[in-house]
Amino acid sequence: MNDHQSKQSQEVSLARLLDQVQSGSILSMLSSLREGIIALDPDLCILTMNPAAEEILGRSRWDLSGVQVCELFGDKACPRDILAETLKSGEPIIDFQTTVHLGPGRRGHVLLRTVPLKHRNGSSLGMALLLGDVTEVTTLRQQMVKRSSMGNLIGGDDRMQELFQLITDVADSEATVLIRGESGTGKELVAQAVHNASGRAQGPLIKVNCSALSENLLESELFGHVKGAYTGAVSDRRGRFEEADGGTIFLDEIGDVSPVVQVKLLRVLQERTIERVGGNQAIAVNVRVVSATNKDLDHLLASGQMREDFFYRIKVVSLTIPPLRDRREDIPLLASHFLERIMRKNEIEALPAVSGEAMRLLMNYPWPGNVRELENSLEHAVVLSRGETIRAAHLPPELSHSGRGGRLQEVPLHSPQEKDLLEAALQRAGWNRSRAARRLGIDRTTLWRKIREYGLVPDDGE
Repeated sequence: MNDHQSKQSQEVSLARLLDQVQSGSILSMLSSLREGIIALDPDLCILTMNPAAEEILGRSRWDLSGVQVCELFGDKACPRDILAETLKSGEPIIDFQTTVHLGPGRRGHVLLRTVPLKHRNGSSLGMALLLGDVTEVTTLRQQMVKRSSMGNLIGGDDRMQELFQLITDVADSEATVLIRGESGTGKELVAQAVHNASGRAQGPLIKVNCSALSENLLESELFGHVKGAYTGAVSDRRGRFEEADGGTIFLDEIGDVSPVVQVKLLRVLQERTIERVGGNQAIAVNVRVVSATNKDLDHLLASGQMREDFFYRIKVVSLTIPPLRDRREDIPLLASHFLERIMRKNEIEALPAVSGEAMRLLMNYPWPGNVRELENSLEHAVVLSRGETIRAAHLPPELSHSGRGGRLQEVPLHSPQEKDLLEAALQRAGWNRSRAARRLGIDRTTLWRKIREYGLVPDDGE
């Protein structure tokens, strides 16, 4: 007996059974179901419903008798065309999800199924609409998706969840925030999330990289200057604090700010006023300050490179981003996120799959460059795989040879061992900064900063 014959036999057996069962028993069975059942006439008007449907909808069968079924869903959510086609063709709807009114001012999610209702003579009586309340499941799913990201921050790890909650808690305040984390962990994304969740979200978010400018240029960049303040200052210029008025200023690499600029920033934090370079007029600014660093600020305090009063003013609230190696379970989630972004950027039609061996390498690699390095590695792999399945051979070679050579995260920060490791990597790379950075597992900006920190130069003095 084939599957079709078996199904027909089961239907005949069930029909015979129902012919023998009292109608009261069938009604009792329908009344005890947890799934809602609504009987509709051929015009899609409600005939009656079971108690479960009344409970789901928060209304009685008497109130809804004769009402058009689309009034339960609303015009945008009602599958009117699908219901009409079902009546015409007799083909059932299977698991169609939509929203429905659950009483005054409330909406929920239901999963719909339909069963054609036939008269004994074969004519159509309408249909039975089966409702499964999936509001709680759908809400939980949406919450899980929401919790795994905040803006462009991605993470389901417990430490990332704590970070998301801290961002939410601190966002509505005016507290100065210090973001700590290794290079590539996403400090700028955290600053963006704090700004977006705050009452200043409609104002500007102005970003300044404090390590990219000399002391004098940084001062002019932050506070502006007046005409004639220095050679080349041919007109007055607003600084970044003035541009950030009403919003947030993000001071990246705050650990590289000189003590002179620290004093001037301290005045802004205390008095909310600035003076342009070469000027003497106090200008009020309504700005929230968020700063970030990957440096050990305690070490800078001990060495006198950072003022103690400045340190405590910038770290009223401290947010720490965990390195990627400490939240490896987020790697598949991040990989999917980055691959989707790379797919859109390169106009690839299908999302590339990742082979098991390639994912194993991604999970086992220590990621000294953190999330930024992961994204770059995946883009490298997509280019080599030409949009096909990403295999181990498509990933950067350092992922396959991560056990070879020393890496910066294996030695203490700002230590003789770190200096020796940097010198050895630069010498092996012939002072090719890009190659040395790859060997060390850091980006070129971090390498340049550490070269300056230790005063490293090639042996020939170049």
